[in-house]
Amino acid sequence: MKYLTNEKLVIVGAGGMIGSNMAQSALMLGLTPNVCLYDIFEPGLKGVLAEIDHCAFEGANVTATIDPAVAFKDAKYIISSGGAPRKEGMTREDLLKGNCQIAAEFGDNIKKYCPDVKHVVVIFNPADVTALTALIHSGLKPSQLTSLAALDSTRLQEALAQEFGVQQCKVTGAHTYGGHGEAMAVFASQVKIDGKPLAEMKLSAERWEEIKHNTIQGGSNIIKLRGRSSFQSPAYNAVKMIEAAMGGSKFTWPAGCYVNNPVFQNVMMAMPTTIDKTGVHFSAPKGTAEEMAALKASYEHLCKMRDEIISLGIVPAVSDWKTMNPNL
Repeated sequence: MKYLTNEKLVIVGAGGMIGSNMAQSALMLGLTPNVCLYDIFEPGLKGVLAEIDHCAFEGANVTATIDPAVAFKDAKYIISSGGAPRKEGMTREDLLKGNCQIAAEFGDNIKKYCPDVKHVVVIFNPADVTALTALIHSGLKPSQLTSLAALDSTRLQEALAQEFGVQQCKVTGAHTYGGHGEAMAVFASQVKIDGKPLAEMKLSAERWEEIKHNTIQGGSNIIKLRGRSSFQSPAYNAVKMIEAAMGGSKFTWPAGCYVNNPVFQNVMMAMPTTIDKTGVHFSAPKGTAEEMAALKASYEHLCKMRDEIISLGIVPAVSDWKTMNPNL
């Protein structure tokens, strides 16, 4: 089997459903034979390793460890789903304190054991602030660390495809920006249905509001349907993000990235992005006045969560970030 690279990929939280799906997806897509599974829950980790071994991937060199020093050593790519999952009735923000503490330790491990890592994807909720926490603690450049935000956009795309009876790939420009949470900004002005602008599709304002609501609650709906938070879609999208960073096909769905410009300052947020071998690059979103107002509101919500983790002492005051990470 031909692999994209031989460099080491670490799956953090590999004992869980997202982590195990990421490991399988990475090997099925031929990213690298050298995959290290890391988790603190040893029985689950051993079970996942056994399952992956039973797949008999050609040329694979899959290892598993509960020791971060072993897991992170010489890592060039990392995907982390290593936080607590969301349960029914919880918002992503309910996970804030505990998962940001996990993210801080994750960032410290990167700085200590693999400062030469090339790209990191953070996908445990609330992803905007867990990724920001990991970035501050890791010392990495902003282009080297992204968070998963694409699911909001793929859910919007799927809902519109269902609405108009077209293949999902025929819906383009269906993007959400800002936070990956209840305050995400859902954009419609760039959407086309099989090449035709959404504005010409006679979608009622009421129905559009329903679609927006269902997009925002997409993760909650999966929990109600399956009894657990989504795992197949975040695993696949995260692996496609790291594949792009390895030099595979560019990833062009919105990703969470570090933004610090005159409009949005010192936050991780979903933007129009491209991930390639040189890292993540973003541009300014384009939208109506109403959409830009929603984005501003989402940004302000992110600032509140950022300020909360500062007040908890998980990250220092913004003015001190550069001391911890000179790249910020």
